[in-house]
Amino acid sequence: MLAKTESIITQSEWLDRADRIAAEIARYAQTHDNEDSFVEEGYTLLKSEGFFTALVPTEFGGGGASTATICECIRIMGRACGSTALAFAMHCHIVAVAAWRHKHQGAPTEGMLKRVAAENLVLVSTGGNDWLSSGGTAEKVEGGFRITGRKPFGSGSAMGDLLNTSALYEDPEAGPTVLHFAVPLKAEGVRIEQTWHTMGMRGTGSNDVLLEGVFVPDAGVAGRRPAGVWHMLFHVISKMAFAFIYSAYLGVAEGARDLAIESARKRAPNPFTALLAGEMDNELMVARLANAEAIAIAEDWEPGPETTSAAMQCRQLTGHHAIAAVEKALELSGGSAFYRKNAIERMFRDVQAARFHPLQAKPQLDLAGRVALGWPID
Repeated sequence: MLAKTESIITQSEWLDRADRIAAEIARYAQTHDNEDSFVEEGYTLLKSEGFFTALVPTEFGGGGASTATICECIRIMGRACGSTALAFAMHCHIVAVAAWRHKHQGAPTEGMLKRVAAENLVLVSTGGNDWLSSGGTAEKVEGGFRITGRKPFGSGSAMGDLLNTSALYEDPEAGPTVLHFAVPLKAEGVRIEQTWHTMGMRGTGSNDVLLEGVFVPDAGVAGRRPAGVWHMLFHVISKMAFAFIYSAYLGVAEGARDLAIESARKRAPNPFTALLAGEMDNELMVARLANAEAIAIAEDWEPGPETTSAAMQCRQLTGHHAIAAVEKALELSGGSAFYRKNAIERMFRDVQAARFHPLQAKPQLDLAGRVALGWPID
């Protein structure tokens, strides 16, 4: 972990660390895919190289790395092991949102950021099931709330420390209200259920986290918002999160592309080899451009409906064209890529998960159209 007295790590040093990790996790990626097991080696390396504290501002004891730098690191790792890259991206967006809100909105996130840096904490979020509404319920009790619910898509929960999540509270005065809070994954009433048996991204360990009467004190509620509407918090999340998450998918597509090119060069050329390679690289270029714009949005744009719509367009374009690029890589590689011993087969399955993060294709188009037309988005 980065010591508080250590000089600031440069971008090139972060990228060197990512390269070292990528070389190592590539050795285990297929095993974790075969076994539906968590990418423990990758997370151990990420911890030892200071990546879980990288986005914490230096004044709070962290690495002070930029969004662009860590997105590039995720992309590098994604070429080797999509599961490690994606699970890590989920941690990153929580830290990045907290840092942005503290700097630009004066949000009281300093305590959490300092804890992440001091304790090298791994943060876990609960995915799209807790978008504008929330899965789970909060019951008011003396001194706080009792939380009950099933939280899918808890990426990294196998080695996680704090679960950042929410629950719906029927406030007698304000109406349906979503409460935001963090609970230790080892707290009483928190249980991880091994549900993550999926087509791809099998090593992310995105199991369901069950909250069974977990007590959250009043002071532990970090925020409240009306249920089902676009609160400013979600405009901040939307502008920040998808730059990290979709850097992982871009990395997967780049890894498949490189393997396909290597395979094609070993075979006798046919009239369609160059055509397929060109189609693949065109798809990849669009994904790269969209991801680069997503990073610019995360770093420079002010949150709001227009920014959210643009970020979601970048999320959709990066994912769509990353999937298309891997499809072309599969085709370019020929029948050998149909075998599970070929990493392209795993990458083809891994990249399909890009379809399922919010906002998915049709809701994203609806949002973009509503923003363009000046219609309400709630």
